[in-house]
Amino acid sequence: MISITEKTLQDLQFPTVLETISDGCNTDIGKEKALEIKPYRDKEQLMQALMQTSEYVSSFQNNNAIPNHGFDAITHEIKFLAIEDSFLEVGSFRKIANLSATTNVLLNFLKKFDDYYPNLNARASKVELTKDIIAAIDAIVDKYGEIKDNASPALAGIRQNMNLVRGKVNQSFGVALTQYNSLGYLDDIKESFVQNRRVLAVLAMYRRKVKGSILGSSKTGSIAYIEPEATLKYSRELANLEYEEKEEITRILKNLSNVIRPYLPLLIEYQDFLSDIDVVAGKAKYANRINGILPTITEERRLFFREAYHPILYLNNKQKKEVTHPQTIELKQENRIIVISGPNAGGKTISLKTVGLLQLMLQSGILIPVHERSETFLFDRILTDIGDNQSIENHLSTYSYRLKNMNYFLKKCNRKTMFLIDEFGTGSDPELGGALAEIFLEEFYHREAFGIITTHYANLKILANELPYATNANMMFDEKTLEPMYKLALGQAGSSFTFEVAQKNGIPFGLINRAKKKIEVGKVRFDKTIANLQKERSKLEKTSLNLKEEETRAREESKKMETINTKIQQKLESYQELYDSNQKIIYIGQKIDDIAEKYFNNKNKKELIGEFLKIVEIENSKRKKATPKEVKAKVEKQKEIIAEVQVKVEEIRKEKKEKKLKPVVEKPKPILKVGDRVRMLDGRSVGSIDLIEKNKATVNYGIFTSKVNLDELELVEAVKK
Repeated sequence: MISITEKTLQDLQFPTVLETISDGCNTDIGKEKALEIKPYRDKEQLMQALMQTSEYVSSFQNNNAIPNHGFDAITHEIKFLAIEDSFLEVGSFRKIANLSATTNVLLNFLKKFDDYYPNLNARASKVELTKDIIAAIDAIVDKYGEIKDNASPALAGIRQNMNLVRGKVNQSFGVALTQYNSLGYLDDIKESFVQNRRVLAVLAMYRRKVKGSILGSSKTGSIAYIEPEATLKYSRELANLEYEEKEEITRILKNLSNVIRPYLPLLIEYQDFLSDIDVVAGKAKYANRINGILPTITEERRLFFREAYHPILYLNNKQKKEVTHPQTIELKQENRIIVISGPNAGGKTISLKTVGLLQLMLQSGILIPVHERSETFLFDRILTDIGDNQSIENHLSTYSYRLKNMNYFLKKCNRKTMFLIDEFGTGSDPELGGALAEIFLEEFYHREAFGIITTHYANLKILANELPYATNANMMFDEKTLEPMYKLALGQAGSSFTFEVAQKNGIPFGLINRAKKKIEVGKVRFDKTIANLQKERSKLEKTSLNLKEEETRAREESKKMETINTKIQQKLESYQELYDSNQKIIYIGQKIDDIAEKYFNNKNKKELIGEFLKIVEIENSKRKKATPKEVKAKVEKQKEIIAEVQVKVEEIRKEKKEKKLKPVVEKPKPILKVGDRVRMLDGRSVGSIDLIEKNKATVNYGIFTSKVNLDELELVEAVKK
């Protein structure tokens, strides 16, 4: 059973994520539901939620976009329908009809595109599809939310009579208006409306001369508003008809309410379904903004978040157009606890929160911003102790609060737990607090819990180095500038760079030296060793990066060479085909030349034609029938190859011509002397010159001597003077 406390949700800023998702929802109910998202207790339900969100995200890229799921909440209508003999106003029925129509469209769509959205359709298939609600309401209410004239025979008759009476009201008023206007009894405005009734604007001095009922006067009293006597009779008749209409509408609405009332559970289900889809849409929009995906969820105890981003930090930095640095973190059975150390402001807490928040989001059905090859398993508990938890209400100091928290950890911690502790051991005497923290860490380790802690305590760094299945890590800093690189490096503890940072911030060197003398030499040496190792690691990281860049360049060059090699191979094949084709033509030409020579000698035409036909038939038997298009393509290709070959041949001829024209500068031949070691130009044996007579030299090879022309000898080694 998954159990995550409210404190953990707050520590990891989970409500901030939910607020962003809520903003992406279209409906008020959807917004409320998004704010109430909690980690799932059941794995099957969790996987369905994750897959539904993943499917909705895919709808942003494909052509089958999910239809509108927005609706006006009918919470008020649901309450009223639950009360026996109550009835809804006409506008409420229009809302119910629209809700039903929207649901039906969505249900039909998801059923049609089940291949694209199987998990969303699995949710939709639990909801009943019916057109009866829409049909019942559409028979009574029009699209503008008004009761139709034909909603009942009685209403149709009443409204027909009302239209006739309205006609008589207007006619009688028009006669009175014309009559009294001609007598000059009316003001310039002539008429007005009082109590929703049409009246004459009579000048006060003539009010006794106009027959009718006075319904009011102007502010100054200069105009009296009178309804003519003839109109008054019809107005009363119209008022009676309006009352009858209202009574009939009430009866119709009661009947319609009774028709819809049995569908109350279905309407609740419709609203619940559409608001659930709205939450899925909100989560999908959020995933789209943070590049969220669904990593592999395994049964194996392994958490591997590759290139993981803290979503809140990512969106904030994106708004400011600043870079967010991803982290890669792995926890497994053989490496289940990571102790992160190093100076403040290097990103230790963010790395810690990133892992916790992403795991929490994933277990709440929200996609997370990691590399697609990431994977994780599901924890039963995530325990956190992050930030200064000083409690004024409970009169607890930071350290007291942390001890209470550690006690809770000890009760709940097991192999299905992940714990995240920031600044572990702080709040008390460094020696004593560090010792207690060491014991806690050992206990968590033996219970096989997964965890990440951040600390400055040297004893915890040493413990992480000693425990086989725990490891140190540090946030990398530039060794020259001491600026954070926001990159987590596993396998080595980090120095706090206490004195280096102090020096960088202008603290006098003398004071720093005095501080060094105040503490144990071993601690300084240990911290210095860690600092040096961290610097070395930073250098190695840079070297590794350079090597990777070199490797990338080498691969690109290799690909280029492969492409060039392929092109050369293709050209060679084309040239070979051209060569073979030309050789074939030369062979046929030689055959024809032989036949022509025979004919020249014997003048036998019959033999000439026979031989010629024989050659033609042999060649035709080798040919394959091709379409005109294929023939044309072949001819075009051959033309291209011939043109290319001609260009190359011309280049070669030009080069040869230039070589011939260039004067050959011969090196002056050395003058041979007696004693020089020489050999024949076409030989290997080396001898020495014993004698030179005219143009000949006697060469001594040790066993024998030989007379050779000087031009045929080359110098191997000149005699030293």
